[in-house]
Order: sequence, then C-alpha cells, then structure tokens
Amino acid sequence: MFGDIMGMMGKLKETQEKVKITKERLNHVVLEETSSDGLLKIEITANRLVKSITIDDSLLSDKEQLEDYLILTVNKAIEKATQVNEAELSAVAKEGMPNIPGMDGLFK
Repeated sequence: MFGDIMGMMGKLKETQEKVKITKERLNHVVLEETSSDGLLKIEITANRLVKSITIDDSLLSDKEQLEDYLILTVNKAIEKATQVNEAELSAVAKEGMPNIPGMDGLFK
C-alpha cells in the first residue's frame, strides 16, 4: 500500500510538471478572431493574453461602433482561447491522474 501511495505521489508530481510545461507552451499558441465583416482582427494566446488588435481605418470614424466591435470580437477571442486552454490542460491532467476509485468522472 505504501508503494502505491508513493507511486501516486510520483505520478501527481509528474503531472504537475506536465501542466506547467503545457501552460508555458500555451503562451506561444496564438489564435485569431476576426469580426464577421473582417474589419477587426484580434490575436490572442491560448493563455488569454491579447497579442495584437488590427482595426480597419473605416472603424476609426465611429467611436461607438469601434467599441462594439472590440467588445464582441475580444469576447469571442477569449472564449476561443479558453476552450483551447481548458482542453489542453484537461487532457494533460486526465492523462496523469492515477486510477483512484470514484475519481474517473471528474475529468471529462
């Protein structure tokens, strides 16, 4: 039994390291979200850090429209980045979890 606990602890430590490496890698995964008409483009990392915003000149004349575009497009970019982030981290965590009875339904 003590060996089983030591094995699980080692596996958990290994999983923590893999999660850390995955988080660092996700800093370099850049996703792109563009408004439906292509006038605004957001680049964001999978860790939800905005890298760039490209605005078409036609949006610069209408402050309210630009603000609406920014809100919609940034929120869509954050949602996309969150989905990638959660999927990647969940996969790493699920892969590294020891087989503990009753815990198998937590990482779906």
